[in-house]
Amino acid sequence: MRGGKGGGLLVAGTTSDAGKSVVTAGICRWLVRKGLKVAPFKGQNMSLNSFVTREGAEIGRAQAMQAQAARVEPTALMNPVLLKPGGDRSSQVVLMGRPVGELSARGYHGGRQKELFEPVMACLEELRSTYDAVICEGAGSPAEINLRRTDIVNMGVARAAKLPVVVVGDIDRGGVFAQFFGTTALLSPEDQSLVAGYLVNKFRGDVSLLEPGLDMLYGLTGRRTFGVLPYAHGLGIDEEDGMGVPPGRAKSRPWGRVSLRGTVRESVVAPPVGADVLRVAVCAVPLMSNFTDVDALAAEPGVVVRFVDRPEELVDADLVVVPGTRGTVKALAWLRERGLADALARRAAEGRPVLGICGGFQALGERIEDEVESKAGVVDGLGLLPARVRFGVEKTLARPVGEALGERVEGYEIHHGVADVRGGEAFLDGCRVGSVWGTHWHGSLESDGFRRAFLREVAAAAGRRFVPAPDTSFGALREEQLDRLGDLIEEHADTDALLRLIEEGAPAGLPFVPPGAP
Repeated sequence: MRGGKGGGLLVAGTTSDAGKSVVTAGICRWLVRKGLKVAPFKGQNMSLNSFVTREGAEIGRAQAMQAQAARVEPTALMNPVLLKPGGDRSSQVVLMGRPVGELSARGYHGGRQKELFEPVMACLEELRSTYDAVICEGAGSPAEINLRRTDIVNMGVARAAKLPVVVVGDIDRGGVFAQFFGTTALLSPEDQSLVAGYLVNKFRGDVSLLEPGLDMLYGLTGRRTFGVLPYAHGLGIDEEDGMGVPPGRAKSRPWGRVSLRGTVRESVVAPPVGADVLRVAVCAVPLMSNFTDVDALAAEPGVVVRFVDRPEELVDADLVVVPGTRGTVKALAWLRERGLADALARRAAEGRPVLGICGGFQALGERIEDEVESKAGVVDGLGLLPARVRFGVEKTLARPVGEALGERVEGYEIHHGVADVRGGEAFLDGCRVGSVWGTHWHGSLESDGFRRAFLREVAAAAGRRFVPAPDTSFGALREEQLDRLGDLIEEHADTDALLRLIEEGAPAGLPFVPPGAP
């Protein structure tokens, strides 16, 4: 490897959601299967979908997933800066796994981002001194010329660390040749010298029909395409994008912003083991966080999961989930405006199952006192659980282990609200009253025994002849998906050329594509 450091590669994208996260994970899995010690890295991430490491640091779930692909324990080094949007054009800034304040986009790009470049690069250098290879993921597009001066995640990192860059494009959206050419042509000569080539993602059809275009792209840019990855169904993995309604649009349907990721979006529902299926409705609250909590439900044969925003869509649901959110008070207002609050109250009165997770649990309680997140003061909750929540400045970040319904449960906590539970049955540090459950624990449903026991309770309360499959292992399913990502790289990319890039860097003499950065 170069200079005694581990090798490296930056996976950039022509757009957001081009497939950077899954390609990075696939490269990590391919490399670790070759016997290399590999780590993922993303200098700055913007996501409401986060995870807590064993040392109690909050990072993006995509990087935790990539660490699993690399078969290493995730750490804050792998995602030193996490931005958590909170509406009103501001985000919470999480540095090395801990919140350090709220900033507007203008304030962040106007100065604070520059201050974070040094710790970002220090984390990358530490990883490179420890691992054989570090596979970095970019954010958005590297050709966002208005942000290049303060970039700490795309070409800014590549230039500082002398990393070769492969640009991923989503051909399923169309226009991929223009995206590859335009991305390259809008970079400065110094940045272009690191862009080694391209990866086509989500291709459907006969590759031979694409090859003339790839040859022409080479003629225009002097850069090769390192692979054409086929469109792969059923890749149930954690990504960055959240779900919800943008601030100020609470009365519009949220589907313009909804990204049904992972298992929920992609999987084909397996037939039920028993006579009935179970229908799960997830309230698509604003600023939804950690919607991956329901992926483990969707992985169960016979469980159908959908995201909803109308009260009539709860009528035939056997279980309603009120998920986590970065804006509990906003979510409460949204539930009330849409009539979902009344529908949830009717369900509770009828003994029909409701599960609140984190912000959803807080919304189901009696009262919220919030001078931190929304600064709304005292707000009435839905009153379905005997809990009162007070928001504190310090964020709870934990990896609890406990027991519920006679089964061992593991989870993780990410919240400012502290719950004072004043009744009901104990349930994962929250409570249960009848068929209404509430907990701050994310990820609890990934514990297989507990998930089956919980679904049996739901089926009994809903009057469904549903039987959980006895052998569904969510962890094993996730490993299968990560192996599929590794297979995609191994079977459809030029892995010899990728390995040379990782070990030796970008080839010398790559031509400049005009006009370059303005």
